[in-house]
Amino acid sequence: MRNSTYMKMALNMLLHSKLRSWLTIIGIVIGVGAVVGIISLGDAMEANVQSRLADMDLTKITISPGYSRAQSNMPGPGRGWGGGSTTDTELTDDDVSALQGIEGIAYITGEISGREEVTYTGETATLSITGVDPQVWQYMTTLETESGRMLKPSDKYVAVIGSGVASGIYDQDVGINQVVTINGKSVRIVGILAEEGGSEDRQIYMPIDAAVYVIEDAEEDVFDSITVKAQSEELVDSVVTKIEDKLMISRHIVREDDRDFSVTASKSMAESVTEMTDSITLFLGAIAAVSLLVGAVGIANTMFTSVLEKTKEIGTMKAIGAKNRDILMIFVYNSAMVGFVGGIFGVMLGGLVSALFPYLGVTLMRGGSGTSISLSPGLMTFGLTLAVLIGVISGAVPAYRASKLKPVDALRYE
Repeated sequence: MRNSTYMKMALNMLLHSKLRSWLTIIGIVIGVGAVVGIISLGDAMEANVQSRLADMDLTKITISPGYSRAQSNMPGPGRGWGGGSTTDTELTDDDVSALQGIEGIAYITGEISGREEVTYTGETATLSITGVDPQVWQYMTTLETESGRMLKPSDKYVAVIGSGVASGIYDQDVGINQVVTINGKSVRIVGILAEEGGSEDRQIYMPIDAAVYVIEDAEEDVFDSITVKAQSEELVDSVVTKIEDKLMISRHIVREDDRDFSVTASKSMAESVTEMTDSITLFLGAIAAVSLLVGAVGIANTMFTSVLEKTKEIGTMKAIGAKNRDILMIFVYNSAMVGFVGGIFGVMLGGLVSALFPYLGVTLMRGGSGTSISLSPGLMTFGLTLAVLIGVISGAVPAYRASKLKPVDALRYE
């Protein structure tokens, strides 16, 4: 027989058992739709993470006061997150001085931060203020201005504000050279940062000397954090180790249990986020694979039933000259056709689910805003190929058994 004959006979089998075929196809539709939808979500999450990583400065290392005991059990340098009991002490200018001689450090600076009431045209809002060293900050930050300029070493009571502070908080937009009042001090705006998404857009950056006077509880030469920029991404791990060793010595700490500072590398955080995203995608994919497995069992069940129903027809076909290969191919084509139809509708379902993700509260990381998730041609092809492959594999055993039936036994079958 020709392939066109196999296909025609397989199509007839599909059309003559509509209800059973469609019930089987629904199983494949759900499985393929779940796989395609989850893979598309995973792809979008990975693209988002990569976009964020491209924006991040992976040479940045942050030193914070206090240390979580749980962190000591985490592997690798620059371990960042943890819980458990903590110790808490101040970071001072002495710590900065102690670290300045470490090989591999390009820049180092101390920063202070706080939340204060910021008044503009009679309206008051509580905003985050960060005091930075303008001489170093301009080389360490990856932020860029949308208008105006960055801070200069000669600046005093001036500020660079995020795009969210410039518009969206006050009734009137805050522009360049406008003056806001922070705890009774007038501060002139010299720059507005480009939109980043997230909390960065609601930040105010000031020279650290002026920030000490507008942030309550701030003290001179006492920092909320120390930021270090390594000379290259490859040196980050060794610089983190050297920082930890140096601070242990300079702060006269002998035992790990007495440690009172934390060192966090952006590179380690980025790797952790990437691993977490991959794990989530793998986990969801495994759940979707279960749906696909159920669909495959449904196809196999349908094909076994079909073989039983058509046993006499198989005997008749063999009696008039049909070969084992012909019977095998007819049933394989039939199961592949079930997979193909299920794959088409499954891909459509996956596309629909992907389009609905943002409306179902599934948001990606950039700014917490919904991000469009779309199917790529490669993913659609993969979904369709997977469905046909599942159909062929599920129908292989029933088709083989049908092909091995003896004509006499098949004709006698009741």
